[in-house]
Amino acid sequence: MNIDLDASDVNRLRAHLEQVPADAHRNLVKATEFSARGIKDTSREFASGLAHAPDYPQAITYDVDDRGAGDGVAAEIGPEKERRQGALGNILEYGTINNPPYAHLGPALDIWTPDWEHGLEKAAADALDGRT
Repeated sequence: MNIDLDASDVNRLRAHLEQVPADAHRNLVKATEFSARGIKDTSREFASGLAHAPDYPQAITYDVDDRGAGDGVAAEIGPEKERRQGALGNILEYGTINNPPYAHLGPALDIWTPDWEHGLEKAAADALDGRT
């Protein structure tokens, strides 16, 4: 007695599932990049118009660190101390004993966090659906 088994569907499913981590990671990088840029832009908007620090907003930048599938992605957003007036970042954000805080990074993060979380959820769902 012979049993014929067509495993082509199972093989396609296996190949698809092997691709999910790479697809998900690619989408996670896109979501992180988009949100990091949004946080940077919003922070710059909030920090603009300071008479004593007119160049400070341009010191706010972001970097995305793509560590690869399975290892994750990270973003660093904030003022670069080497840029003109970038060293004022901590003083402006948190204040000093003589100066009140001028929060701009924290509120921008609060605004963009829901969008980033939605992007992460969409990245995972799209990867599982096979869309990138």
